[in-house]
Amino acid sequence: MVPTHMFLTRGVGTHREKLASFEEALRSAGVAYCNLVGVSSILPPNCKILPRKRGETLLNPGEITYCVMARNETNERNRLISSSIGVAIPEGRHKTYGYLSEHHAYGETDEEAGEYTEDLAAQMLATTLGIAFDPDMAWKEREQVFKMGGKIVRTQNITQSAIGKSSVWTTVVALAVFIPIENSPPVKKQRPAS
Repeated sequence: MVPTHMFLTRGVGTHREKLASFEEALRSAGVAYCNLVGVSSILPPNCKILPRKRGETLLNPGEITYCVMARNETNERNRLISSSIGVAIPEGRHKTYGYLSEHHAYGETDEEAGEYTEDLAAQMLATTLGIAFDPDMAWKEREQVFKMGGKIVRTQNITQSAIGKSSVWTTVVALAVFIPIENSPPVKKQRPAS
């Protein structure tokens, strides 16, 4: 079973109970009605990334649904928490796999956490493609090295942050959700060149 479609989503939930806060975050992310199974970080070759709303319509209540999830929670007032998923897509994505990375942090903004996960996903992909890079270089500089090499064509992230409140739990999630094969939209056939 190799997924052909996925979507990115995020959510935040608050509740006096920790588990209920997590449930609220999954509802906010649009996937609370699925049985989520965590998987590691490989983006299958030729896996298309769908818009969230389209992806949600391809899931069924109670369905076993594979995902890469980043999750963080706090019950401390004014504590900044974040969760992020990074994506690195290779050139030649029809034959080569990409990477997904997950990150959860305290005290990082959406931008900081998002850049970190993009960088992490790109680094993991770069090492498998044999791209030389300086790990001490700033992400913006390394991003240019990766893209100029022509082997990593796109990176992106989805990030959710929130500030904790007193007397309640706050949970943030970010997910890459794989669409079950039997629910995937039909793949359009490419017309041969005339």
